[in-house]
Amino acid sequence: MPTLYLIPVTLGESSIERVLPAYNRDIILKIKHFIVEDLRSARRFLKKTDKEINIDELHFYELNQHTSPAGISAFLEPMKQGFDMGVISEAGCPAIADPGAEVVCLAQEKDFRVVPLVGPSSILLSLMASGFNGQNFAFNGYLPIQANERTKALKRLENKVFAENQTQIFIETPYRNLKLLDDILRNCQTQTKLCIAADITLETEFIRSQSVKDWKKKIPDIDKKPCIFLLGR
Repeated sequence: MPTLYLIPVTLGESSIERVLPAYNRDIILKIKHFIVEDLRSARRFLKKTDKEINIDELHFYELNQHTSPAGISAFLEPMKQGFDMGVISEAGCPAIADPGAEVVCLAQEKDFRVVPLVGPSSILLSLMASGFNGQNFAFNGYLPIQANERTKALKRLENKVFAENQTQIFIETPYRNLKLLDDILRNCQTQTKLCIAADITLETEFIRSQSVKDWKKKIPDIDKKPCIFLLGR
């Protein structure tokens, strides 16, 4: 049966050997059709996986927010012909905070085999290292950009932390990290715990959990760095 492989990639310029099992490479080298979030980064990742790989003999289908439902459906045509396919995100695990979920949903509907490969997820790695509740948590993606709506969202998430003991996880575009952190420190209670996880799996990795009160004493250097924010108690 043709298989759709969900292929994780490194979260930055870390070595593949550090975060991905050798088994992934064996699978990748057997695939000729790839659905990718970004063509250039996908090609770079494949060359990083094996510098001898022949990029010119591979077929790429670019999936982003502009891809139509009809286009997504057409991507799976090679599977109907018996070919395995791979989905490659721009960073981390496909279909997690990523448009690849739409392809996976369609593959499931068509009864194709779907196999997720092992690799780094910044969301799960940050939760593991936070010390917050890992039995009950929610990933909220991006918070609203507009100031008053963001404040309401932070208050709502903080209420869930204390009412349900549910860890709240969210992200921001790297160049807006400091603005988001400022909003958290201004609007959340002093006893609320905040974990900041930046540059996960890289040499510059920074993961720390402490109260809002303590974060106010010293702001970390997270400007323009990939970051995960977690609220807990």
